[in-house]
Amino acid sequence: MEGKPGGKTIKHDPYAVLRLPEFRLYISARLCITLAMQIQAVIVGWQIYDITKDPLSLGLIGLAEAIPSIVVSLYAGYLADIVPRKKIIMVVVAVLMLCSLALLYFTLDMSQAIAVFGVLPVYVVIFISGIARGFMNPAVFSFMPQLVTGKQLYANAITWSSTTWQAASLVGPAIGGLVYGFYGITAAYATDAVLVFLSLVSFALIGAKPLPENVNPQNLKESLRSGLKFVFGNQVILNAISLDMFAVLFGGAVALLPVFASDILKIGPQGLGFLRAAPAIGSVTMAVWMAYHPITVQAGKKMLWCVAGFGLSLILFGFSTSFWFSLVMLILSGAFDSISVIIRSTLIHTLTPEYMKGRVSSVNSIFIGSSNEIGAFRAGAMASWLGAVPSVVLGGFITLGVVGITAWKADKLRNLDLEPQTA
Repeated sequence: MEGKPGGKTIKHDPYAVLRLPEFRLYISARLCITLAMQIQAVIVGWQIYDITKDPLSLGLIGLAEAIPSIVVSLYAGYLADIVPRKKIIMVVVAVLMLCSLALLYFTLDMSQAIAVFGVLPVYVVIFISGIARGFMNPAVFSFMPQLVTGKQLYANAITWSSTTWQAASLVGPAIGGLVYGFYGITAAYATDAVLVFLSLVSFALIGAKPLPENVNPQNLKESLRSGLKFVFGNQVILNAISLDMFAVLFGGAVALLPVFASDILKIGPQGLGFLRAAPAIGSVTMAVWMAYHPITVQAGKKMLWCVAGFGLSLILFGFSTSFWFSLVMLILSGAFDSISVIIRSTLIHTLTPEYMKGRVSSVNSIFIGSSNEIGAFRAGAMASWLGAVPSVVLGGFITLGVVGITAWKADKLRNLDLEPQTA
């Protein structure tokens, strides 16, 4: 692709940010922490369902993580704008490592926590990790732009960052399912803990970055109000965030994959790992393609069509009784979702002032990040009431309805273009 900022033709370099040593450390750290979290999600989901045999218990995992994350998110965003972001990241990853070690400890013979208290200790650890992730998301989101040189690299950085996250989401569940299936739960949790430690080391090797200059210093209350006002006053950002939020809230099927793997497709923990990895296969493939072919023209319309494709693929997945067809539908859902994520992230990074990115990211985290967990609870609760298949299918149809309403009402998003010089 070629752009013409300043009247000069500049050839698009898909590897521009990968030439920056600190950005390579950043994506290495993100790769390790995401691998760890994905492995942990597979293990915890299978472990809890194996003990309880209740799909609602799977939804409660998401709720246990979402509640603390939502509660701390706004303050975490404010903190990311007044405290060096690397310091926050280091503390948070250290807490996540302690959580991984606690889950490992629960599986050892010397620990009777699970035998005595059932799955409650696992929920407690997930609750604590939810607090940590609530602080981590704004810090990581606002730290990344400090590692690149200029807004012209934002889209490229976001694409590779998303690719790294999706690649870890692809490999992580498969590793979790295979290690759990062949070597046991203790080995799986040990792998999780080692990866979190490697992430901590990689973040530590990145140099400290000063906070961006704040042209309008404010106290906590005023600062939080200005962050919310910025998001809710920008129709494009608000509509993009809202679209993704409702798609994730109603269209998510990941929380119910243990049910499909165990009771419908009958493929065991190894098969669960591949189901969990399937959306990431599509996401990685699409993100790599977008690194070479960034979306600029009619970005808003393409985003809407892709969210609709996401909903449709989940409907077909819900009706499927074939492992291979289910795998293909999940792959397609990941490919469609990847486009929406990259466009939304590029918009937020491009349109948000540097000194406000922590607060805006926290609002985005409440809308999107927490909707994953709340969506997991929605899916689990609905599955407990109606069954897993109706829960997924109905969620897919609601997603299609949300896309239709957004396309009708959100004219600025529908007509959005991302010009090369601003993306």
